[in-house]
Amino acid sequence: MNLQDEYAEHDQPPPATPAATLVIFRNAPQGGAPQILMVERSAAMTFAGGAAVFPGGRVDEADRDLAQRMGADDDGQRDELAARIAAVRETLEETGLLVGLNQRPSRDEALAAREMLLQRKELAPVLEHMGWAIAPDALLPFARWRPKHRHMRVYDTRFYLADLGTGAVDLLVDATENTHLFWASAAEALDLADSGRIKVIFPTRRNLERLAQFGSFDEAVAHLEKFPSRMITPFMETRGGVPWLAIPDDAGYPVTAEMLESAARG
Repeated sequence: MNLQDEYAEHDQPPPATPAATLVIFRNAPQGGAPQILMVERSAAMTFAGGAAVFPGGRVDEADRDLAQRMGADDDGQRDELAARIAAVRETLEETGLLVGLNQRPSRDEALAAREMLLQRKELAPVLEHMGWAIAPDALLPFARWRPKHRHMRVYDTRFYLADLGTGAVDLLVDATENTHLFWASAAEALDLADSGRIKVIFPTRRNLERLAQFGSFDEAVAHLEKFPSRMITPFMETRGGVPWLAIPDDAGYPVTAEMLESAARG
């Protein structure tokens, strides 16, 4: 399948796996633009192997079950709450960092929770054992990306924002899927990508460019009032005889297109 056929219009989009990812802000220790937590994925991973991404992963059935027990009483509410639960769960598993709770766990509690999560594979028993509760409103919907390419697995990914404030936390890399964790401002992450020191795929680059507009978490929140989360499905268009991969130009993204040939898509 050539690249143009891959993005050709069809009556039905390809099936997509629900997923969630978390953009975690912290105040930069030396001041300046806020830093964002990035996870460098193992090169052996099928999707985005070797790329730097935000923490996250697929939504599991156990996440949906917990969402229903938390009071989500229709499919839309359950899908939304399950995605936030998945973002919390995957972030704990991948980084050892706990966000989106009504409590503020200690380092030792976070370590114990991560160990239990790795054993049980579900967040609900961890929350019950530790006496914690999810705070869904602590995760702010930022965007929802669902590509339509057909040569690889497609994820329907909800992006959320969360704020750590001072960000004095310890991190633990999940060596089975990831190789490196690092904090960087969005602009610094883009510089690392441009210099070849990290790899970023098309959705990550577009979201980093959007995040680089913010000098604080409060600015990001204000931006969401003007550009609330919406579905983003990249599409192909021809410019000067050259195919480009593009996204809508009214969704808050400062850069909305890249030549298809150079766009890293996973």
